[in-house]
Amino acid sequence: MPQIEDHPLRYRLANELHARPFPSMRAPSTAAYLAIKRPEGAAARDRAADMEHLIALLDRHGAPHPQPGATHYFGRIGRHTLKWESHTEFVTYTAYTDGLSSRPFDPADFEVFPEHWLAEAPGVRITSALIRITPWKDTDTTRDRIAEWFVAESVAVARVLDDAAVVAGDFRIDPAGHLRFAVTVAPDTGERRIGRVVQRLCEIETYKSMSMLGFSRAREMSPRMGELDAQLSGMIGDMTGEATRAEDTLKSLLSISAELESMVAQSSYRFGATEAYKSIVQQRIEVLREQRFQGRQTFSEFMMRRYDPAMRTVQSSRERLNAMADRAMRAGELLRTRVDVE
Repeated sequence: MPQIEDHPLRYRLANELHARPFPSMRAPSTAAYLAIKRPEGAAARDRAADMEHLIALLDRHGAPHPQPGATHYFGRIGRHTLKWESHTEFVTYTAYTDGLSSRPFDPADFEVFPEHWLAEAPGVRITSALIRITPWKDTDTTRDRIAEWFVAESVAVARVLDDAAVVAGDFRIDPAGHLRFAVTVAPDTGERRIGRVVQRLCEIETYKSMSMLGFSRAREMSPRMGELDAQLSGMIGDMTGEATRAEDTLKSLLSISAELESMVAQSSYRFGATEAYKSIVQQRIEVLREQRFQGRQTFSEFMMRRYDPAMRTVQSSRERLNAMADRAMRAGELLRTRVDVE
């Protein structure tokens, strides 16, 4: 009896949902994390260069290569396990190994990524982090470690996933150039759950850093937007009288409109991506199911105080820019009406 024909993408799309599983990690262990992005045009980059860079790292350890066109990889490199993922604008590397160095957050833990290999990266570092995963001892020990390892005024701490672990981080770059996260794991927490916590922390940091690119763009544009806003307001005011000729007004209006449209075109992708990344940050924190630890601020509270105002600035700049472009368009319609009447 003939069978129904499958859509040609059916299996590929179904398997995509299971293509990026959470890693399994033990306590004690250490993870080194790296995210690389092209400075410009990252979404349209040559992804073959990303693959070549990954293969260069794998070849150092004689590890097997990923399939052509792969967007993720999971395998052993020496004593480490490597997880590599390709995203829309960046690629990420997570290397983790059992055991802890005697020095907390030792820069040597990042040497799984050799210096000359890093120098040949097809892009720049958007963030990197060292994550120290330790078994739970007692509340006092965890509190003392947090006080020793992190800056008190900015550290965020929380019990997560129904007391599966206590996570901490201050989102500051240490002298070696990395962020630090500590994960203190309850005795009955499984390896998959530990891996899930670690990956969520990496995602929060990465998408936070990516969304802050929109904040940088908004601050760069703000002075010029203020100048154009004043020019546009003055020009519209002059249109109510007859002191300025329509030809002169049209020339000024075309110049302002062209610059506004250029700014909209140059910023629309970044502002849109910032909104998407912000949503991911909020969602990743939400799924951790935070509970307060020792009266410290949680990750959600840290973001509310330090991160959310930056995101509101981006949203405000986006709305202001679009409103100015609309005003310029309406000014053009008014000018056309004036010419018609005359």
